[in-house]
Amino acid sequence: MKRLFTAHPATVGETYVQHMGQAFGFAATMLGAACACFLHGLFPWLFVSTGSRTIATLHDRMIRHRQRQGEARADLATAPRA
Repeated sequence: MKRLFTAHPATVGETYVQHMGQAFGFAATMLGAACACFLHGLFPWLFVSTGSRTIATLHDRMIRHRQRQGEARADLATAPRA
């Protein structure tokens, strides 16, 4: 049962709690962007680029995080063993 909670987070180099924090952060950002998009639908002059900018920002954040995790794993693999 524990594996259900830890398998996916481990694939991105995170613990369950770290992954939950990342997911909650993404969710809060997307919720804010969704609200802005709803308001933009009603008032087209408001939040003109908020949705697309948020998507780009979250994508960049995810890619940078994956790159950092990959670099950390590579460092561990090449580190001299005591």
